[in-house]
Amino acid sequence: MTETEIKEIVQKQRSYFYTGVTLPVEKRLDALKKLKTCIQKYEPLINEALKRDLGKSNFESYMCEVGLVLSELSYMIRHTPSYAKEKTVLTPLAQFASRSYKKPSPYGVVLVMSPWNYPFLLTIDPLIDAIAAGNTVVLKPSAYSPHTSRVIETIITECFDSQYVAVVNGGRAENNTLLNEHFDYIFFTGSQHVGREVMAKASVHLTPVTLELGGKSPCIVEKSANLKLAARRIVFGKYLNCGQTCVAPDYIYCDREIKDELIRQIQKQIRKQFGSTPLNNKNYGKIINEKHFTRICNLIDPSKVVCGGDNNPGALQIAPTVMDNVTFGDAVMQEEIFGPVLTYDSLNEAIEKVNSMAHPLALYIFTSDKEAAEKVTSRCGFGGGCVNDTIIHLATSEMGFGGFGESGMGSYHGKDGFHTFSHYKSIVDKKTWLDLPMRYQPYRKIYEKLLRKFLK
Repeated sequence: MTETEIKEIVQKQRSYFYTGVTLPVEKRLDALKKLKTCIQKYEPLINEALKRDLGKSNFESYMCEVGLVLSELSYMIRHTPSYAKEKTVLTPLAQFASRSYKKPSPYGVVLVMSPWNYPFLLTIDPLIDAIAAGNTVVLKPSAYSPHTSRVIETIITECFDSQYVAVVNGGRAENNTLLNEHFDYIFFTGSQHVGREVMAKASVHLTPVTLELGGKSPCIVEKSANLKLAARRIVFGKYLNCGQTCVAPDYIYCDREIKDELIRQIQKQIRKQFGSTPLNNKNYGKIINEKHFTRICNLIDPSKVVCGGDNNPGALQIAPTVMDNVTFGDAVMQEEIFGPVLTYDSLNEAIEKVNSMAHPLALYIFTSDKEAAEKVTSRCGFGGGCVNDTIIHLATSEMGFGGFGESGMGSYHGKDGFHTFSHYKSIVDKKTWLDLPMRYQPYRKIYEKLLRKFLK
């Protein structure tokens, strides 16, 4: 898409927004219902696209993408009327007589830039929240998942006029052109490197941003943990979507006493969940492209592999892999991806080490000790996480999902998503039948005494 075409889309959306047509709650609900119906209609095409881009099975596509999108749609259709209402708050006595209230208002023209790893979910979920809040939206899906991006464009074109919601497909040229435009809000999901560029571009117009970035999410396994169950849930979370999940447990940090048994249980679970030859499992996906396939292969040190390690370059597949005797200086610990095993001598040591690194998007702890769980979740800095599970904290509209520090800023899903795409205007509606004289000059001692009573 050309620079002129992109400029025209943004200008048309701004003009459309200023007509006020996106403000009525019924308009928002109609848009969400129409989107839901269209997604259900195109589910077979979405599944096919996800299969071609990432090798996902229909089951995994629904569990991790389409189903979560439909759930968010149902939630926002149900709750948007209450979220969009003005909220009356208490008025100080000094402002008698008046009504004070907070009015949720959309930002205006929103840019949503999404990644390739969950290309449908991470494009449509923020769109849902932005529409619910009353904005117009420009979507920019990833060029690395072209089949899903085309299906998204088909759905959006059928549901909406481009002055309301538009899709811009393309690569870096389109990304740069979009980021040079003046948006009222930018929502970006992707790498920390690109996130910095987005924030720099947004600063030119002082545009607020939400950044959903990645990071090395630790999985702490304390010695009291149920190792069989821990291994089962770690293997599920780590190798879901072939490890291409921003909140996947990136590395295991476990008590030295239970390391060998934990590795045995993980090896057992890999065989149980994926079979003895995972690369022949029809439900096991693939790496998105050759670039990332090569990058991941280069992170694997064959001398430290205790499970997996084999790959199929033609199919861009890498078997579930575990590395042992890894140090924080190894290549695999320098960037996000894959699951080496590290050990610690005390929980305090683990907490100190986690806090010395960049704040992760997620943190997981497996333990039967409530005090240990409380200690880790209280003292470690991270975006969100689980106690005795992985991944599932993002699969609810009742809690916001987002990063912290280097792993991002802001959150979305459900009410948090509505808040993200809304500006709350603080308004005082002052009545005209009474006008207290104490604030006006000439100032008098009696007024000062009253003022001191009101303001203290």
